[in-house]
Amino acid sequence: MLNAKYISTIRWKFIWAFILSIMSGALILRGGYQLVNFLVYLNPTPSSSTFPLILRWIINHIGSVPVMFTAGIISFLGFFFLFTRKIVSYLEEITQGIQQITKLGELRPIEVRTNDELGVLAENINIMSERLQHSLLEERKAEQAKNDLIIGVSHDLRTPLTSILGYLDYIEQDRCREEGEIRYYVAIAYQKTLVLRKLIDDLFEYTRVNSGGLPLVAERLDLKAFIRQLVEESVPELAQAGMVYEFEDHTDDLWIQGAPYELLRAYENLITNAIRYGRDGKKLEIVLTHEDSEAVVRISNFGEMIEESDLPHIFERFYRAERSRSRHTGGSGLGLAIAKSIVERHQGRIYARSDQTRTDFITRFPVVP
Repeated sequence: MLNAKYISTIRWKFIWAFILSIMSGALILRGGYQLVNFLVYLNPTPSSSTFPLILRWIINHIGSVPVMFTAGIISFLGFFFLFTRKIVSYLEEITQGIQQITKLGELRPIEVRTNDELGVLAENINIMSERLQHSLLEERKAEQAKNDLIIGVSHDLRTPLTSILGYLDYIEQDRCREEGEIRYYVAIAYQKTLVLRKLIDDLFEYTRVNSGGLPLVAERLDLKAFIRQLVEESVPELAQAGMVYEFEDHTDDLWIQGAPYELLRAYENLITNAIRYGRDGKKLEIVLTHEDSEAVVRISNFGEMIEESDLPHIFERFYRAERSRSRHTGGSGLGLAIAKSIVERHQGRIYARSDQTRTDFITRFPVVP
């Protein structure tokens, strides 16, 4: 017994159409032969019409076999086109869908009406068109992101560069009357140059992390020792800001798979951000926990609250909220974006929450045995 799935293929549909066309043509020939035989030979009262005379002439001069053969071919082709009409029209619909995708690049779902090869083809075309549409949207987003990055970089580079050129031009034209004034303007130009270097370094790091060109060389890493050492190294920066830190560890072991240099940059950015905007709270708090097979690191400051409308955007590059990217604090607007990219490359998560008393930056990584 043949498999039902095999019988429902397009090949068997054409075979059935072929068989039905032959049978239908044979029935038509049989009926036609009986009619002609009745009109020409069996009718005891010949009709006065000319139709039987024409039939008799055709049979006598051309022959019944050629006539029946021709009629059989015509009837077979007619029935074959009739029985395969749905298959051909469905194939034409699929072809038109493909042409619309290739010419217009638009998503036009094709109805899957059969379970044969054409149905599978239509389903695959729908999947392909969805992926194509997704790729086009991603390409547009990437192009827009590139343009936004260029605009952001140009804007941030122009401001300190204009100041540097202005002070140097002032000195170049000998407008300074005293050496102290010259040293003052040179010092300002030097500070602006440091801002430029910081922005360029952050931009390079952001591009390197997001390009995916360099593979992530991960190793088994003791996250507890890593964070503790990093916080100890941040003590001079904390002291300069008039802050202290509290370290809470609620775990026994906390091992993850990570690249030390990458994670060092991410947590340095988070700690620097916490110090920059939390110095009014005079304290930095770091808490380690182990929750649901994840290593959780919470870095908290007690400064000004981040507005709820800003929270979903603070990890975007060059976000314009004063809280996350302030001119006078020297932030480049890329630190949190770099941290987010590094954490996500480690299959981790990062998010923030803030209220009137504290702001938390939380990272989560899958732990390893």
